[in-house]
Amino acid sequence: MLTGIAHLALTVKDMDRAKDFYCRALGLKEVFEFNKPDTGEPWIVYLHLDKSQFVELFYNGKTDNPWNSSYRGFNHICFEVDDIHKSADQIKKAGYKIDQEPKVGIDKNWQAWVTDPDGVRVELMQISPESPHAKVAAGLPL
Repeated sequence: MLTGIAHLALTVKDMDRAKDFYCRALGLKEVFEFNKPDTGEPWIVYLHLDKSQFVELFYNGKTDNPWNSSYRGFNHICFEVDDIHKSADQIKKAGYKIDQEPKVGIDKNWQAWVTDPDGVRVELMQISPESPHAKVAAGLPL
C-alpha cells in the first residue's frame, strides 16, 4: 500500500543553477549526493523537503522538454506552503520571476506559479480550511 510520495526526480542542465532555485528560492536543503558507481562521476543530488520527502536532481540534462498543455504525462510540481505571499516574496528576492502572483483558485486554495531553470512548472499552494483538500485530509465530507 502507498504511504506517500518519497521523491520527485528531475534531470537538470545546470546543477548549480537548479540547486540555487530549489534551495535558495524554494527553501529545500541539499543533504547528500551519489556518484556513479562505475565512473565516480557526479550523478544525483538529493534535496530534502520534509520527513522522508526529497527532490532528486540528476546531472547532465541535454535536451529541452518545453511544457505544452496538450502533452500527455508530467504537467507540474505542486509544493504546499504555509504562507503563499511570503513564499512568492522569497522567490522574487532570490532573483526568480513569479509567473502567476498569488491568487485564490477554484479549489479555494491560494496558489502561485513559477518556472524552474529547466522549464519545469512549479505550483505553490497554501491550503485553505474550506478547500476540498483540507476536508479530505480531515476526513470530512465534501
